[in-house]
Amino acid sequence: MREDEYRFRYKRLSGELEARISDGTYGPGEKLPSIRQLHRKLNLSMTTVHQAYLDLEAAGLVEARPKSGYYVMPVSLNRLRAPVHAPTPSTPRRVEAGAMVNSVLKAAVDPKMLPLGSSAISSDLLPVRSFAKIFKGLSGPEVRKVMAYSLAEGNPELRRRIALQTLGVADGVTADDVVITNGCTEAAALCLQAILKPGQALVIESPTHFGYLQLFRAYGITVVEAPTDPVTGVDIDALTAILDRHDVGACLLMPNFHNPLGAIMPDDHKRRLVRLLNGRGIPVIEDDIYGEVYFEGTARPSLLKTYDREGLALTCSSFSKTLAPGLRVGWVIAGEPFRERILRLKAGSNVCTSTLDQYVLARFLTDAPWERHLRRLRSVLRQQVIRTALAIQKSFPPDTRLAVPAGGSLLWVQLNEAVDGNVVYRRAVENRIAILPGAVCSASGVHRNYIRIGCGYPVTDRVEEGIRILGRIVAGFMD
Repeated sequence: MREDEYRFRYKRLSGELEARISDGTYGPGEKLPSIRQLHRKLNLSMTTVHQAYLDLEAAGLVEARPKSGYYVMPVSLNRLRAPVHAPTPSTPRRVEAGAMVNSVLKAAVDPKMLPLGSSAISSDLLPVRSFAKIFKGLSGPEVRKVMAYSLAEGNPELRRRIALQTLGVADGVTADDVVITNGCTEAAALCLQAILKPGQALVIESPTHFGYLQLFRAYGITVVEAPTDPVTGVDIDALTAILDRHDVGACLLMPNFHNPLGAIMPDDHKRRLVRLLNGRGIPVIEDDIYGEVYFEGTARPSLLKTYDREGLALTCSSFSKTLAPGLRVGWVIAGEPFRERILRLKAGSNVCTSTLDQYVLARFLTDAPWERHLRRLRSVLRQQVIRTALAIQKSFPPDTRLAVPAGGSLLWVQLNEAVDGNVVYRRAVENRIAILPGAVCSASGVHRNYIRIGCGYPVTDRVEEGIRILGRIVAGFMD
């Protein structure tokens, strides 16, 4: 049997069993059919059935009991309840410096901390050997070439490869539409500079990526927060009301696996949103940094650009969540009239992105097993997200709310209203655990009883103990 056929069979079986566990057909603590029973019933090899059970065990959905078989874990995903979005003020405001932000940033990169506050993924999940082979194989002429400046718009082959990734997702994207940047944040910053006019406000989601709030503060941008559902994304009716009341120059949204929510906008939601903005001539900047990190059983989600008919959707992303965070290579896909403006801003601010980094990434996308790496990354992150969600359900008070996203590596956790996420954060730091308090994800300081947990690292005994400590901290405030 070919490897891909074998993989398809056990993945299909594990998916069917997971669905039965998630919908409660197999209840918590219930014994599953034996490997031999499923071998006979389904006419699958015992190896295939065993691998399916190992897949479920790695995800934390079942446990193996010696000489007894496999059992559904005593906690279950179908008991999870999704968070609700907090009331959000929709008046224009400047982003002020938060006293806690520096502390959060420092804790997130402190190697002594358990990194539950980070959105980064473990270096163990990165294709280190492939990159080492590329670096080692650079010839003298290649090294000489990468020591020079590159084009302001970026390496032609890298731009071509990025354009090819939009095949079947967005029509008509070519290498000429792509500008390489120093990460996704610079891509968004260039878009904001190219679009916003003095006096215009920027619509953002609430909550939003807290790093963007620091960018808005540095640029002096006035923002209006639109309430955002933890499952379906930005509230379009609330957004419409904001557009009716204020002079809005652009929107900055994360439609796919939102940071910190993990939400993904349904396609009809995206279509309606783009139609609204196209009809009013308002550009939308979409952060699609997690777009390729969708889990098995789902398809690559569409872009806002997929539905754009006026050239007003600008797509920003990077390789930070899939390949190499330290290389800081991102991009923006922008058609006319914004591309030339963005390119001038890029050339005027830092000339170009690192020639070496771009060259190495272009080589990787050309030579290395890119799709195989993505399949492994998606599978491992999905297991880590599920195991972390189950650990939170087991260790936190019963009224805790969270939803398992269909991609990405983040969990947005709603605590009891009596619990202050900022205080939980400080108590966690005392125990050398880094988390992200929800209040830093909003310009208005709402979401105080929320926290964000990152699932980019393996769920080790240390991680599980850290989650148990967090659960005790949260329960202590309720007492």
